Amino acid sequence: MFFSFDGIDGVGKTTQMQLFCQWLTDQGHEVVTCRDPGSTALGERVREIVLSSDESTPISARCEMLLYMAARAQLVEEVIRPALASGRTVVSDRYLLANVVYQGYAGGLAVQDVREVGRVATDALSPDCTFVLDMSPAAALERMGDELDRVESRGNEYREQLREGFLREAAHLGDAFHVVAADRAVDEIQAEIRSIAQQAMP
Repeated sequence: MFFSFDGIDGVGKTTQMQLFCQWLTDQGHEVVTCRDPGSTALGERVREIVLSSDESTPISARCEMLLYMAARAQLVEEVIRPALASGRTVVSDRYLLANVVYQGYAGGLAVQDVREVGRVATDALSPDCTFVLDMSPAAALERMGDELDRVESRGNEYREQLREGFLREAAHLGDAFHVVAADRAVDEIQAEIRSIAQQAMP
């Protein structure tokens, strides 16, 4: 099984993913975790570039999208496909949905174009189950520290566009995408995630 966690920054993805992975391990799964971009030598280098707060290197939305896609292509080839092929369970912090939302809905690129580039980059590999953690951008921002990265510092209007993009995508992408209200107690959120996963797993 291949799971992914997504949503705007500050919704608690890291906490929920850690709890979920521990639960999967307790259930007997051999779990492989990854972050997108990242988890490969190339991916971590790309992550440094796209998330750096150094504004001396301009990155257009199209270039940004392609950098993410390159990192993801390596992640799929080097980490995700081999893990799935060996029967392990993969849990990723973000995946293609993030690019569709960040560079498409909020970044001004054609959403279908981003999807198509993503299909090529991943060789059409999609998560079996995606959790979209959702809460108001204002509340999510309050959870974040003062030091914001290149993407996190783009302002309130951008974050509102991101949330709308995630909700619109989840609404029409089918049963593999699940919106989970993230403005609740940690245990309550985790219980819903586990319930959804139990229904999705063979």
